[in-house]
Formats: sequence, C-alpha cells, structure tokens
Amino acid sequence: MFKEVRIHGRGGQGAVTSSQVLAIAAFNDGMYSQAFPWFGVERSGAPVQSFVRISDRKVMTRQFVYAPDYVMVLEPTLIKNVEVTKGLKESGMLIVNSNKSAKELGIEGKFTTHTIDITKLAMEIMGKPFVNIATLGAFCALTGIVSIDALEKAIEERFKYKRAGKTGEINKNVARKVFESCTGGTC
Repeated sequence: MFKEVRIHGRGGQGAVTSSQVLAIAAFNDGMYSQAFPWFGVERSGAPVQSFVRISDRKVMTRQFVYAPDYVMVLEPTLIKNVEVTKGLKESGMLIVNSNKSAKELGIEGKFTTHTIDITKLAMEIMGKPFVNIATLGAFCALTGIVSIDALEKAIEERFKYKRAGKTGEINKNVARKVFESCTGGTC
C-alpha cells in the first residue's frame, strides 16, 4: 500500500501541522510515512499545500505529490482560486470543510467527495474555528488508513507542551467528534 495525500489550507491555518500529525499517526499504526509542506515566502492567509505519504514499506521518493489518492481542503474559499482537485485520482477522495454540497461548491468529479461542516463542530467544542486537526478525524473515518486511536496518540505527542497538554485534549475531542460524524461514510 502506498497512499498520497495533499492538504490545502491558508497560511496560519495549520495545513503543515496537519500533515505532520497525520504522518505521526500513520507511524503509530506501524506504517512508514513522510510529511512535507510546499509554500514560498507566503504571508498569513495565502494558499498553502502540505503533503503526506503513507506506506507499508519505506518511503524513498522525495518529489511533490502530483497524483494524490486523497485531498483535504481546510478552507472552502480556496476552491475558487486554487485547482484543489488537480491530479486527484479517479478512484480518489476529496474531503472539504464546508456546509455546502459538492454540487454547490462546483467540485463534482469522478472521485468521491465528502463535505462536512468541520468549522461548526470546531466552534461547538473549541469555541474557535480551528479545523486542521479536526479534519484528520474525517480522514480516519472515511479512509480507514489510519486509526482514530493512532491519531489521538499523535495529537497528544504533537501538542503535549502546548498549554500543558490542554490544546491536545481539545483537538482530540474535536477530531473524535468529526470521526464519529463521518463513521460509515455518512458525512
């Protein structure tokens, strides 16, 4: 198994952190993984991409992800300015943080698309619209590639020193809520 993921977000939104946490979670599940960002001298709010490779064997390639199996979009307004589905495999999956349907967003294709209002769930639990880690809960539920337990462990590892671990706990709670909302492919 060799799966590639592309995450689209805006500078400061946590797309790079998401890729790192997903790679750690895959490692926690006994897989090999690689995470890396792509951005220039971007400012806060500018489009950013990050990438993850997950495999059952060592990941030797170091190139960009040109034909991802999965694409996650943290900010739906990017769809107007960035070709988020570029290269997405026909058998691939698009996960978008939005309260609109794929048809309303104009992103229907030969791939599977899931839209979920992660911002709403994040606001309910965190009181802030931080969706980067929460989106990984949807990824776990919809793909089954990484377990929610491994994701929660990765969140703990990544955020153990932020606000004495409170940031990790809050992110685990919202990721779990999104996971439960998407279990069975219902989001």
